[in-house]
Amino acid sequence: MMKIGFFDSGIGGLTVLGHALKILPFADYTYYADIEHLPYGEKTKKEVKQYVQKGMDYMAKIKVDAVVIACNTATSVTVGELRKNYSFPIIGMEPAVKPAVAYCKERGKKVLVLATSLTLREEKFHQLIHRLDAIEMVDTMALGGLVKFAEVFKFDTSDVYQYLQKKFTPLAIPDYGAVVLGCTHFPLFSKVLQHSFTKETVFFDGSVGTTNHLADILKQKGIAPSVDDKIKFVITNGKLPPNDVDYKKILQTYLHNI
Repeated sequence: MMKIGFFDSGIGGLTVLGHALKILPFADYTYYADIEHLPYGEKTKKEVKQYVQKGMDYMAKIKVDAVVIACNTATSVTVGELRKNYSFPIIGMEPAVKPAVAYCKERGKKVLVLATSLTLREEKFHQLIHRLDAIEMVDTMALGGLVKFAEVFKFDTSDVYQYLQKKFTPLAIPDYGAVVLGCTHFPLFSKVLQHSFTKETVFFDGSVGTTNHLADILKQKGIAPSVDDKIKFVITNGKLPPNDVDYKKILQTYLHNI
């Protein structure tokens, strides 16, 4: 039986789980949502490390074959240390800056990376930009407010539009050929975000690359698929019954749109 763990601070990781269900439909999934401590983007590195370790201890207890840290912030802060401390493979998220930069270099355009403030402050992110020699063409913006909207299931409301309009007003929108969704919550706002940019703007997120990497690792380990798919939700504030229903509904809606 193929047992895969997904970890996020809330519902954002459902966007990554959705892609995993497309390429690995026959697996036993456990989705761990640490909503007691969200949003991670406003926490200290020490706090995030503690929260994620608790989740990984749970994954070790239920004996998963692999874990996806379906959270850019948690990945940037913890993934290196986690891989040293746990025996199962741990796959993290990375903002899809590399393909976005390649796309925009050919077109003389700039890249806008949207993420949480903690992700954007991390050395791991700055090293990525330096490696790509893209300092002059990459702009960044923290949109932690979208995480808060997502966790109360507001995706297409006037509040969201007003928030984005205020954030994006100072930008020269036509300058951007690509927008990187550097938080797993953000693809839940794809339609709203697309309204804020030109029709030619291309959106990138790291979910497909992460889930393809997961599939490759499981194949290398020779882990056989399950006979069917099963998803268990573990939610840290104890409100499993209502949130279980909400999470399944959001997941099904997202699956329909990708």
